[in-house]
Amino acid sequence: MTIVYPRESLSAFSGHLAPGYQSSRKRAPAKPLIIVPHTLSELTGPVYGHETVQAGDADLTKQHKSEPLGERIIIYGHVLDEDAKPVPNTLVELWQANASGRYTHIVDQHEAPLDPNFTGAGRTVTDDKGRYQFLTIKPGAYPWGNHENAWRPAHIHFSLFGHSFLSRLVTQMYFPNDPLIPFDPIYDSVPKESRERLISSFDMDATVPNWALAYRFDIVLRGRLQTPTES
Repeated sequence: MTIVYPRESLSAFSGHLAPGYQSSRKRAPAKPLIIVPHTLSELTGPVYGHETVQAGDADLTKQHKSEPLGERIIIYGHVLDEDAKPVPNTLVELWQANASGRYTHIVDQHEAPLDPNFTGAGRTVTDDKGRYQFLTIKPGAYPWGNHENAWRPAHIHFSLFGHSFLSRLVTQMYFPNDPLIPFDPIYDSVPKESRERLISSFDMDATVPNWALAYRFDIVLRGRLQTPTES
């Protein structure tokens, strides 16, 4: 795979003005939103990407000649609707930094090594029970310039596509007990009652002995328990 994404390429949770998160000062709406009616072509298609997903795209450890450096982890979960019913055939993409906290992107020039065996992007489609799974490397924290000593916690970006171009949702997943989370203004820009939905849960039962630890991250698309998404 050759998909690469810039570090904070999307306006992360910037529907809310969060003074501590400097980018939200420019990105958060300053005026009332205008509703633009959707056209029939926007709502009905085309389907983007489902048919091009290959069997190995969900294993980020086998996309190059050798294995990447870092801690192997399994990321799995369900895509659910507001009634906790599974949403099958959803295109799930992820992108992330490598174990040193660096992205495979020309914009990312901070002093951490690139890994020639880790591109940091994967994709899969949920099964008939709404399940998805990736094998990857746990990403490292990295400095991001929000202030003199600003570090992003380890996180993974997720993108979900339904069956039209406008059905895309983007979110981020954090890891439990990360000491940097309380200092992350992007996390803090999410309404307080919703923040915990961005943190995965460690699942000992899903680990593979002598191989990889496992984290569960369910994504709820709508409703009272919706996973916060980027605006």
